[in-house]
Amino acid sequence: MTADVGSETFSLRRATKADLTQILQLLADDQLGSIRESEDDASPYELAFEAIDSDPAHLLLVGELGGDVVATFQLSFIPGLSRKGSWRAQIEAVRVAKRLRGQGTGALMMQWAIGHARERGCSLIQLTTDKSRPAAHRFYERLGFAASHEGMKLTL
Repeated sequence: MTADVGSETFSLRRATKADLTQILQLLADDQLGSIRESEDDASPYELAFEAIDSDPAHLLLVGELGGDVVATFQLSFIPGLSRKGSWRAQIEAVRVAKRLRGQGTGALMMQWAIGHARERGCSLIQLTTDKSRPAAHRFYERLGFAASHEGMKLTL
């Protein structure tokens, strides 16, 4: 997928291991990521990347602009018995570089994810977003997502 953002072309592609440093910088460059992420030891991230990259049910994507990785997200496909045995897509770890927020980059990525989920036969696409991110909530609602469920997590 490619689209013009300002005077440059934004392109979305599958991430490679060479993108890992830039992906980690994006993950760490926000209020929650600055606490949770650390580039001090890349080995757990490398193991996670290898697991994601080797499994056809998962896609780790990056957005490029001017040769730089400026966005990322993970798209996973989950089979289920509910909803008549339908598949669902799960969006995780959406990040856009601060300088590009509010310019349509995130919307382009989510539109691509929704289209790809449809192509894969999913009947539902879902995501979670932290309660402390009201701007993200508004963004997803503008795209048609609804806060229809209350999510819960248990840190292990």
